[in-house]
Amino acid sequence: MAEVAVDELAVHGNLVRYAHAGSTGPVLVLVHGIASRAAQWQQVMSRLGEHYRVIAPDLLGHGLSAKPRGDYSLGAQACGVRDLLAALGHDRITLVGHSLGGGIAMQFAYQFPERVERLALVSSGGLGPEVSAFLRAATLPGSELVLPLIAGSWVRKAGRGLDGLVGGHLPAGLREALVGFGSLGDAATRDAFVHTARSVIDIRGQRVDGRDRLYLATDLPLLVVWGARDTILPVEHGRALAAAVPTARLEVFARSGHFPHLTEPARLATVLHDWMTTTEAAQLDAATLTARLRHPVAT
Repeated sequence: MAEVAVDELAVHGNLVRYAHAGSTGPVLVLVHGIASRAAQWQQVMSRLGEHYRVIAPDLLGHGLSAKPRGDYSLGAQACGVRDLLAALGHDRITLVGHSLGGGIAMQFAYQFPERVERLALVSSGGLGPEVSAFLRAATLPGSELVLPLIAGSWVRKAGRGLDGLVGGHLPAGLREALVGFGSLGDAATRDAFVHTARSVIDIRGQRVDGRDRLYLATDLPLLVVWGARDTILPVEHGRALAAAVPTARLEVFARSGHFPHLTEPARLATVLHDWMTTTEAAQLDAATLTARLRHPVAT
């Protein structure tokens, strides 16, 4: 398997930490979800790095990247990913987005279609209103005052204690969720989390829906991966998307919840590699976008 390395780069004066693996082949970019980090992708990256250049950033406000007081909307994050990749010299990519990262990936494909060769969505946000009660509650007024009381170092300690009780066999998705939740004890991370959540969710559920613009990318190879046991975003979102886009490929991981890349990394890497080798890279341009906006065809 390929070695996964970590580097950093200042983009617009903000430090961006990113993991990377592989040195040849097409470029794959893996985008994590809310309250998450690039390290989640490590096992997938080490496998895919044998065939591709793989890059996974810590989004601004997450992981070890900077957490400035600023814009954490999908559009701003998509621009940040674009600028990081441009600085690294990568102009055309395949995008893989998990959860919030799926929403960012769809926004990226909408804003910069000429840069995207393929799009893969893993338990993605932005495909329907339903979302977990915790994320809806995090958008309520005053949530930034409550979160410090229910998150922090004690969460990480409790997670380590629980992991010890079960002999180090705590499910990978639950372990990573505890890490993410525990990170909210840091004020800057918590502030970024709340602003990010409020940009896409309110008490009624997800406010942003990418399905109405999918007709703009009818030639874009689309892979949809979901965990059958997902309690954050329902697998029905993935099934409905695949049914609406005849060219989409749907893979439901029966053993996984919201984190298929953690619970079944080898399978996900295999699915991604097969999809990459059996699809042609899209060639979208401004003229195509103009024509489809003028004469939309529903998917």
